[in-house]
Amino acid sequence: MLQITTLEPWQDPRGGWVERIRVDNGKVAIEVLSLGGIINALWTEDNQGQRDNIVLGCDSVSDYLKQPAYLGAIAGRYSNRIANGKLQYQGNHYQLDINQATNCLHGGAEGFHLKHWHMQALEDGVRLTLESPDGDMGFPGNCTVQLDYRLADNNLLIEMQASVDKACPISLTQHSYFNLEGADSLTNAEHVIQVDAKQYLPMNEVGIPTSIAATTGSDLDLAQATAFAVQTQRPALAATNGFDHCYVLNNAEQVSRFGCLSSPKTGRTMTIYTNQPGVQLYGANFLEGAKGFDGRIYQSHQAVCIEPQMLPDSPNQADLPGKPWVEPGQVYRHVSRYEFGVI
Repeated sequence: MLQITTLEPWQDPRGGWVERIRVDNGKVAIEVLSLGGIINALWTEDNQGQRDNIVLGCDSVSDYLKQPAYLGAIAGRYSNRIANGKLQYQGNHYQLDINQATNCLHGGAEGFHLKHWHMQALEDGVRLTLESPDGDMGFPGNCTVQLDYRLADNNLLIEMQASVDKACPISLTQHSYFNLEGADSLTNAEHVIQVDAKQYLPMNEVGIPTSIAATTGSDLDLAQATAFAVQTQRPALAATNGFDHCYVLNNAEQVSRFGCLSSPKTGRTMTIYTNQPGVQLYGANFLEGAKGFDGRIYQSHQAVCIEPQMLPDSPNQADLPGKPWVEPGQVYRHVSRYEFGVI
């Protein structure tokens, strides 16, 4: 029997309150915040039938506002990196907020991850909506966003859509940090990852794609189940301190399988399906110093982010797959499914 519970709201030091809703279908449970569309907790069963929270997070709005890691939040208007924070489309030029090296990262310093979303309960989950004004972080056009988190059996379904009144690139992603041993675990090293994608994006020194390359035989080849510990051992990953790379799916906007993360210790598995052309795999390489649950200070390589999205800098690189630019009258649609199981 699915239960939806409205929890006590948290006070936002900037003003107002942050709503909290918990949805529990007996197999999977999720707690969602109206701040940033954050997944504050996600409970799934291990191979002993024990349910634990498997995502990292914070205990207060203040802690979420202070941490720079986008814990559990929706990144947007455009997730990942846009080179030099510059956009050009049909003769129009736009300068975006620059908040990482020379790039606009995850929509800018005041992106969707820090916004107050309107939240309401659905029959099987929650719906959040957001109005982003013309010029927000430099992005053109008024943007209307709808985000649904729904539970179905052992699946978390994430559906996002957006529309604009001026042409604008849109790429929304869910930025949860997963540790399938439980949120208290201190490392992701024993996690195992397997990825179906056969291509990835090599990058320059600030994370901007320079080409598309085959994964086969490279340090990014995860066709076979591979322990996450390799991210500190493979030479090609040294510059980013581990996995922080975008894999390319040739899925023609159809929902397809990206891969599976698993924990031999707890038996938990998480298989990801998406209609997005790319998935960023990030090993929490620069998480160190973020304040999390119970005041604990998180460490690098403590969790894994798996982020379906449009390809980084693709608004400026027309040869990259996907259709990042959304015109007035069109609707951006993102569908991802996280299937939880045990082995």
